[in-house]
Amino acid sequence: MKQVAIIMGGYSSEVEISLISGQVVYDTLDKTKYNPYKIHILKDKWVYVDENNNEYPIDKNDFSVEVQGKKITFDVVFNAIHGTPGEDGLMQAYLSLLHIPQSSCGYYQAALTMNKRDMLSVLKPYGIKTAISYYLNQGDEIITEDIIQRVGLPCFVKPNKSGSSFGISKVKDSDELLKAIETAYKEDDEILIESFLDGTEVSVGVINYKGDILVLPITEIVSENDFFDYEAKYLGKSQEITPARISEEMADKISAIAKRIYTILKMEGFSRSEFIIVGETPFLLEMNTVPGLTRESILPQQAKEANISLPDLFENALELALNKPVR
Repeated sequence: MKQVAIIMGGYSSEVEISLISGQVVYDTLDKTKYNPYKIHILKDKWVYVDENNNEYPIDKNDFSVEVQGKKITFDVVFNAIHGTPGEDGLMQAYLSLLHIPQSSCGYYQAALTMNKRDMLSVLKPYGIKTAISYYLNQGDEIITEDIIQRVGLPCFVKPNKSGSSFGISKVKDSDELLKAIETAYKEDDEILIESFLDGTEVSVGVINYKGDILVLPITEIVSENDFFDYEAKYLGKSQEITPARISEEMADKISAIAKRIYTILKMEGFSRSEFIIVGETPFLLEMNTVPGLTRESILPQQAKEANISLPDLFENALELALNKPVR
């Protein structure tokens, strides 16, 4: 029986969402095939948490844990950390050095996709359409007129390396811009300011399923709020319609683009890409490589529509990890 470490938590604002995702993975895995362990990776501690909420410290030298005098090592890691250090390449690189296979993409792909502006820059030469953007690093001079001239109004101000819509603002008036930038800097020291795209928002899951790249059914996002913010994403303030109410031709177009992006970036594991459809053109917003994994989350919804159960989805990820070379 394989010893599985399910890593969850993280160092970002997404910690609580990650703990829920990790618990779902733990509850779902077939206990006759796998022996799962909940591993909380937090700023102040790395611990194994047992069924009685007892905590045992992780030895970071070899990612092991001692329980009642017995040392436990892990055959594979299931990565359920949203944000840093699970979605930006840090855990992937650490586990690679220890030759422990893990379920998500490689460390380079994780670092690249977490950095929205770098990922979009890599994809633009391949003809992937994106919003008009303006970049700021903390400490840069802020010239409001230059920003508005570049991206127009309304526009979106967002942290460059953050997920779950924390720190994102929709700016409708120039007087709101500085406050939005200040809000984004609370999450990250790099900011991405993008033009507003007025269209239909969709989310596309792409996974490696039994060795083949599989594009899952597309989800349409209809937010009750002004945009798909944290409340809309996690507190029920949105409709997530799978399959999306778009034409078959548009679904095929977006699926082909999402698969091409997955291939260009040499992705592995789960991915979920967000697009805005304006007219007949899909514009890429971002890619998540450790998407939400609760039963209500978008990727599991899409897998269900594709007749892939949660146990099958998670087991497939583990088996692919166990059978791929550790780099």
